[in-house]
Amino acid sequence: MPLPVAPGVSAVSSESEMPPFLRIHSEADLAALKKRLRGRMQAGEGEAGKTESNVREILSAVEQRGLQAVLEYTATFDAPGFSEAMFAVSPNILARAAASIPADDRAILRQAIERIRAFHERQQEQSWFIPQEDGSILGQMVTPLDRAGLYVPGGRAGETPLISSLIMNAVPALAAGVREIAVISPPRRDGSLNPYILAAAHELDIREVYAAGSAWGIAALAFGAGPLKPVDIIAGPGNIWVTTAKRLLLGRVGIDMLAGPSEICIIADASANPAWLAADMLSQAEHDPMASAICIVPTESMARNVAAAVKNQLADLPRAEIAAASLRNWGGLIIADGQTPGIAAADIANALAPEHLELCVAAPWDMLPAIRHAGAIFLGHHAAESAGDYFAGPNHVLPTMSTARFSSALGVQNFCKKTSILAMSPAFAAANAPAIARMARLEGLEGHARSMEKRLEQQTAIRNC
Repeated sequence: MPLPVAPGVSAVSSESEMPPFLRIHSEADLAALKKRLRGRMQAGEGEAGKTESNVREILSAVEQRGLQAVLEYTATFDAPGFSEAMFAVSPNILARAAASIPADDRAILRQAIERIRAFHERQQEQSWFIPQEDGSILGQMVTPLDRAGLYVPGGRAGETPLISSLIMNAVPALAAGVREIAVISPPRRDGSLNPYILAAAHELDIREVYAAGSAWGIAALAFGAGPLKPVDIIAGPGNIWVTTAKRLLLGRVGIDMLAGPSEICIIADASANPAWLAADMLSQAEHDPMASAICIVPTESMARNVAAAVKNQLADLPRAEIAAASLRNWGGLIIADGQTPGIAAADIANALAPEHLELCVAAPWDMLPAIRHAGAIFLGHHAAESAGDYFAGPNHVLPTMSTARFSSALGVQNFCKKTSILAMSPAFAAANAPAIARMARLEGLEGHARSMEKRLEQQTAIRNC
């Protein structure tokens, strides 16, 4: 079912792959658009509900039987004959994999890692301590987590490895100072991992890599399995089985986020190239039939040009069927000319709070102050979202489903803890014990009050000696 078309505005054509035209005349129209897009979440929740009982059974099996359960699930669903010897990948195999890939590809990996590392090192926070006039010291101590687990999807039967996911999850953990990082990824049918995943791990100087996927791979990270020790946080994308396992384990371990389908919103003006806009819409639509690609343009004629470019580029796109389903069901071309009654483009974007927001306008920096909610913002005609996925530097793990209203991109902070520091002086106790005790008694907590007054009593006794 396509997105609703506003009264008086027709779809550009009857071709199923064409995104529908929309005109947002009012807050009610915008609310209807948001409600329709939330349908992706409801569809996902329905699928998760069917999956949850199976995932709970898997988690229980791995918690109780450890590595043996992981090996059995892996042999059943991924790699027949999978054995304990295949589970942990040795550093020597990582090094050989790195040497086996083309030198140009290895250089690209290194360049991407360095760019992403340079960005994330700017996110590092320092502990701080503030002396008080009474001799007390207050502060905040920033410490990395001890151990992180990173899940890396294998792609199609392990042949389209999500190398960028490994880099984007590993670099902030490394920049945070996490001492131990374990990577886990589903094996190919022969029990091996794609050499590009192994090469990326080698370039990142990660020494712990394991072959297991799906919910049992997540369970192995949380509970431990043979040589794999339990981790403190699990990060990395995955299918509904992976996401459900992460959700159920939250509290046992930390997680990065519960990500939904990919999405992009593009604000364009007359200076934008319709072919580029179409390409950027398709770059997200090809991810998943549930992905959403919205483009806001100033005129209906420009919308028609973008739609024509989408149709033309779909013709030879390898994942055309997926992209067409995404655009048909969850895409749209919104006409916001700024003259006829309607909602301004920036206001539409803020209401959607998209994962990716492109400002394909002549003066993007002038528009930036009007944007409040987006996972990542790409400024200018040359800032293709794909650059952020792989190479630019900022993290591509971003909040989806409008959660950018209150959530942020994955970063160094996800792999750190902040601990409050309180060193109280005798002068502080003398000056503040009565007030603290009074507040405690107002809340009916006599023990709290007495614990502070004991210190005041001791100081009084000392002074009277």
